Amino acid sequence: MTEFRYGPVELILVGFEGERPGPEIVDAFRDVIDAGAVRLLDLLFVTRSPEGELTVLELDEAGDSIGLDAVALEATGLASIEDVEELASEIPAGSSAALLVVELTWAKALASKLAAGRGSVLSTERIPAPVVNEVLAAITA
Repeated sequence: MTEFRYGPVELILVGFEGERPGPEIVDAFRDVIDAGAVRLLDLLFVTRSPEGELTVLELDEAGDSIGLDAVALEATGLASIEDVEELASEIPAGSSAALLVVELTWAKALASKLAAGRGSVLSTERIPAPVVNEVLAAITA
């Protein structure tokens, strides 16, 4: 069987007010990492000034100030400035975001088994939780 070192990777842009995420957001990051649902490979913090300028900080530059100093990244450098520039349009002026690069640990074994069977995932699409919940609520109502 083909054994992959990493499973599929996803970029997640999490917006928040101010320059640093609050404790609830940091706790949400910690919860999914500690549960093993994802493996954090890289993490950048991006702030868009009211004038539209971007400032990018890596975890080692901001970790102590937000309570993530003990988090170890598995593959720093995966999130590039090109990724930031592509996703930056989603960050409103005067606010910030965290760009998480996470390995979907549950999908690593699936990817290995698919590859061993000469199969591959051709496409994936994420449906945001608010949309799923809204649609299901409308269906059951």
